Amino acid sequence: MYRKQHHGQLSIEAFHLPFGGTLDPAKRWVLLEKFIPWQELEETYAPQFSANVGAPAKPVRLAFGSLYIK
Repeated sequence: MYRKQHHGQLSIEAFHLPFGGTLDPAKRWVLLEKFIPWQELEETYAPQFSANVGAPAKPVRLAFGSLYIK
């Protein structure tokens, strides 16, 4: 089962680290986020799962991000 995620995700600039400070917008992982077509990935990823059977799938950002880092 796949549940589409709400796309109201915080921007990099709005994300504040718990110990203070923010993420550096010049770092490669922060820059890469802007180049990955997340909406297109979700449109391809979601149909692979049943609409109402089984445990919910992991969000596309988590699944693809893990594979990319690997």
